[in-house]
Amino acid sequence: MGRYFHSEIDIKSPWHQVLAAFWRRYPNPYSTHVLTEDVLYREVTPSNHLLSRRLLTKTNRLPGWAEHVFPRHMARAVYVLEDSIVDPHAHTLITKTWNLNHNKLMTVVERCLFEEDRSRPSWTKLSREAWISSAIYGLARPIQEFGLSRFKTNQAKAMKGLEYTLSKIQTETPPHLLGDESSEKHKPLPPQATPTATQKPEQFI
Repeated sequence: MGRYFHSEIDIKSPWHQVLAAFWRRYPNPYSTHVLTEDVLYREVTPSNHLLSRRLLTKTNRLPGWAEHVFPRHMARAVYVLEDSIVDPHAHTLITKTWNLNHNKLMTVVERCLFEEDRSRPSWTKLSREAWISSAIYGLARPIQEFGLSRFKTNQAKAMKGLEYTLSKIQTETPPHLLGDESSEKHKPLPPQATPTATQKPEQFI
């Protein structure tokens, strides 16, 4: 069956600032488990939507009991794809992330919607959903419970990291650059993760 997570959060910042903070949130002191990030693909569609695909590398420390079950040589790095769609007219940002490796052990799919609060334009609403599953026979339930617990912990850190980045943006000048996403920092990735120049994702979200 897997596990499901859902949360609704109100962010006390306007949507354009949250969008800028989203692109610039790494590195931050609350997300030290995120090792690298890079843009794999980006396109502005005829309808003026910004499509992006990024690759993130994160650490993957197993719980103590799992260290005795799974091989010690198992890679501790997790490669995560992040697709996003920005609609500048509707003031929405939709993201979907999922892990590329360790899929049999655990798969985590997350979907987020950042949208301007129409009743309070200086606020942004965040709706987050996640689906956690495991294909390990006999151990799926404890693995999924562990995955859900870790997901909750990491998302709490992610919100602190986003708030940290927002506080930095709000103290920067000039103000007209607050919504500029071109300042996103690119970081090196392992050679095997680098796409070809013509690679184009099949679909978004």
